[in-house]
Amino acid sequence: MKHIISISNTLLITLALSSCASSETEVAPSQNSVLNSISKSNTKEDGMMQKSLNEWIQNDWEPTVTKDKEIQEKYMQEESVPKNNKSISKNKREKQIKEEHHYVEKKDKNFTLQEYVDKAAVYIKAHPGDYNNSNIKKVESLPVIGK
Repeated sequence: MKHIISISNTLLITLALSSCASSETEVAPSQNSVLNSISKSNTKEDGMMQKSLNEWIQNDWEPTVTKDKEIQEKYMQEESVPKNNKSISKNKREKQIKEEHHYVEKKDKNFTLQEYVDKAAVYIKAHPGDYNNSNIKKVESLPVIGK
C-alpha cells in the first residue's frame, strides 16, 4: 500500500512540474506590463548606490591614486592642456597660453588585475584604517558558536 502511495505521489509531482515547464503564458520581465507598472526597469538614471559610488570614485579614489608617482609612470600618460589666462598690458588684452599638465589613463592598455591591486595599495596607504572602529574588530569580538 505504501508503495502505491509513493508511486502516485511521484506521478502527481511529475505531472505538475511538467505542466509548469510547458506553460505558454510566460512573459519576459521587460514585457510584463504588471511588473512595469510597479517598477520600471528601463529608466536610464542611476540609483542611490551607483551615485554614491560614482561620487566616491570621482572625489576620493581618483585624486588619491593619480597623485602617486609610481601609478603615473606605470599606468597613466601625461597630457598637457592649454590654459588661457587673460592679462592686460598697455591698454590691450593679450592671451597668454600656459600649459597645465595632468595625468589620464592610457587608452590602449589591457585590463590587468595588478593595476587595481597597485591602486588599492596606494589608496590604503593614503587612508589608513582605524582598527578600533573597523568591522574586523567587531567580527573578531563575536562569540564562537559551539564553545
